[in-house]
Amino acid sequence: MRGNGRCGKADLSSQDRGGLFRPDKAVNLLYRAYAALTGGLFLACFPPFWIYTRLSGRYKKDLKERLGYLPPHLFHSLLPPPRIWIHAVSLGEVGAAAPIIGALRDIDPRCSVILSTTTEHGRKLAQNTFGQNIPVVYAPIDFVGSVRKALCRVRPDVLVFLETEIWPVWIAEARRMQIKIALVNGRISVRSIGGYLKFRPFFREVLNNIDCFSMIGKEDAERIMALGAEPGKIRVSGNAKFDGLAGAADPSTKKEMRQIVNVGPSQRVFVAGSTRGREQAMVLEAFKEILRPFPDTILIIAPRHISRVPEIETLLDKSGLTYQLWSKLASGASRRTEPVIIVDVFGVLFKIYSIASVTFCGGSLVPLGGQNPLEAAAWGSVVIYGPSMEDFLDAKALLEKAGAGMMVSSPKGLAEKVIWLFNHPDALYDCGRRGRQAVVKNSGAAQKHAMVIAELTGQLEAVGSGQ
Repeated sequence: MRGNGRCGKADLSSQDRGGLFRPDKAVNLLYRAYAALTGGLFLACFPPFWIYTRLSGRYKKDLKERLGYLPPHLFHSLLPPPRIWIHAVSLGEVGAAAPIIGALRDIDPRCSVILSTTTEHGRKLAQNTFGQNIPVVYAPIDFVGSVRKALCRVRPDVLVFLETEIWPVWIAEARRMQIKIALVNGRISVRSIGGYLKFRPFFREVLNNIDCFSMIGKEDAERIMALGAEPGKIRVSGNAKFDGLAGAADPSTKKEMRQIVNVGPSQRVFVAGSTRGREQAMVLEAFKEILRPFPDTILIIAPRHISRVPEIETLLDKSGLTYQLWSKLASGASRRTEPVIIVDVFGVLFKIYSIASVTFCGGSLVPLGGQNPLEAAAWGSVVIYGPSMEDFLDAKALLEKAGAGMMVSSPKGLAEKVIWLFNHPDALYDCGRRGRQAVVKNSGAAQKHAMVIAELTGQLEAVGSGQ
């Protein structure tokens, strides 16, 4: 049954407030400070932002949804309970949500799912992925009024957060309304745990409101426990992104990408994905070395932030390398004739990996924690990364165990590794094949995460008993 729907005036008795409102004075002060900070920022920023939306016409729809005014028509087609609200902040989390939702529908085809995102790009990917089958909305800002209004509109039985999304007010309001809460595909990186531990008493009480933690790996489970999560609520279920990637690597995509880039099956293509900071210059330095023995190599460089495209253009102009923009090639406005392609649009990098002979994983030669190397490995591309892969240690370990991931520490090392692989095509193919096999072999986590959610709805027992 759905929660009792406390959507009228809030009853803030101690019994009703959930674990976050326990009479621990220190914790209560931390929560009140957090609530006051978010409330103060909201009151300070809302008036000028509202004026901007009125004058410019931008973000009007976004703003309403972020304030909790979710369109009622989105929920008219929803089936009876259980109703599950899944929050996936951006592109990566949406990619993990897709196989989990598929597994949920396999367990109980009657369940209703609502998906929220924080970023515009995440929303677009979700809409493209699910079409009209699942309502997609912007998540409310973590402010009592916005969160309460959104929860009362959706009235979920279970609220699901993906990966590291821990929103104190949202979680507290859901608990107050007796909504079950889960953190699935959960991960706590080694880079972030130190900061979280400084506020351990606060996070301990926030996490006390969550019913289940379905974590990616053993290390993530240990870190969430260190933050104060109850051991009995924690499970290790694997990474649902494996499931989504293995299934999404469609061979027809490879043909489409080759046509856009104007390359044949034997063409050497070096893809630098999600590059950040000084890596733009590092990749170009390595590429110039690669061109010496392999002058026909194509470089496709995709910055993590599109705003860095002009910077890359300037670097290329200074280096003497000629380039074209992906948007021009994809639209058919021009045909590839130059050795470098700059990706100046969002949402295509995973497809581009399909034609990569070798992939460099960005955010790793600079201390930014890396990016997901499995996106390229799913296509059979060899993946090279720098020493900073703290945010994806499980994926890194998986590839290295399979002999499909390679670490370098400098642009020179990157160039040498790529040149070696190009000089040994059998090793190049074999490494890529092992990486692809590792991704496929480790699929199945989505089913485990989905079962955690189904247990919270009570439907797992019902389905198993044939009700």
